[in-house]
Amino acid sequence: MNKYLFTFKCFSRSIMAVFSRRFLFVSRDYLGITSPCVRTLSNSLSEVGKLEAPKLGSNYDTGQLFLHKVFGYRGVILFPWLARVYDRDLPTKKEISGKPEGDPPAFSPPVVGGQAKEIKGRTHTYYQVLIDGRDSPYITHRAQTESVTFLGNHSENTRNLYAIPGLDYVAHEDILPYSTQETNPLQHELFDKFLQYSEENDPPFVAQDTLRAWQEKNHPWLELSDVHKETTENIRVTVIPFYMGFRENQQNNVYWWRYCIRLENLGDATVQLRERNWRIFSLSGTLETVRGRGVVGQEPILSRDQPAFQYSSHVSLQAPSGHMWGTFRMEREDGYAFDCRIPPFSLESKQEDPNDPQILGN
Repeated sequence: MNKYLFTFKCFSRSIMAVFSRRFLFVSRDYLGITSPCVRTLSNSLSEVGKLEAPKLGSNYDTGQLFLHKVFGYRGVILFPWLARVYDRDLPTKKEISGKPEGDPPAFSPPVVGGQAKEIKGRTHTYYQVLIDGRDSPYITHRAQTESVTFLGNHSENTRNLYAIPGLDYVAHEDILPYSTQETNPLQHELFDKFLQYSEENDPPFVAQDTLRAWQEKNHPWLELSDVHKETTENIRVTVIPFYMGFRENQQNNVYWWRYCIRLENLGDATVQLRERNWRIFSLSGTLETVRGRGVVGQEPILSRDQPAFQYSSHVSLQAPSGHMWGTFRMEREDGYAFDCRIPPFSLESKQEDPNDPQILGN
């Protein structure tokens, strides 16, 4: 079991009720222990910092230290993104009143053999964050998105795929803010390049010019714009697509996207992901079906102790836009199986700057 996830599932109520107290985490020696919570309060705990009250009506600032509410890793906020969230679980005004909605934007995906449901996009704050390198080994089996991938400059005429480890996107409600007296509390090679300690500020870690320049230069492939959600039999699927760039391939361009998927078990019954079934539609007119066992080589189990799994993958089209949708085949412990819907999401390319992304100018 994830050491931090276990601690928060045990102590979340008392921690959240007393914000002024010091909070503690189970040390790595306790990784996997399932003993009662009181037995973990021994000399094997290490102090991390002081828990703060979550913000409800405003955003967190650059430099805010936090714990991921679901996956438990330590991180720091770099900057926010304002995303459009298309939640198919929320009723629309039309469904409630019987009258059409008047507020765009809306998302209406292509549907084969049925009628599409038009979903209202609601804005929501997500954050670009750095993950503490000390925690990465303990979350990779539950969250495989702790890196951001992108294509190199297409003018290089190469097929290179680059990755920056220890980057993630976190929803506002998944942030558990904390403070610390340490001047270098996070282990990541970009921490000192992006942030500097400033005692008079709150939080005391402020953005350097390198962070602002990096954000501006790499905005096209870092930007989070759309988030899609849908729940089937208490299994919620969240999809976030990212445009990565294109490559010239003989007479055609090949466009690439990365998509991040998070599965959450909102119920009590343990389920396991057995199969995936994707439909990929390209603006060129092709419709492809992809089936296979599990995802990213795994068949993750979603239980009350470990209710979430996250991963990312890639897709390419020979057209500048398209759509994806599909199902995950889920199986409960009693053998009951059902198809969990993957919400339809669009794949849209963006106008690219000829000076494509470079990590800190390297």
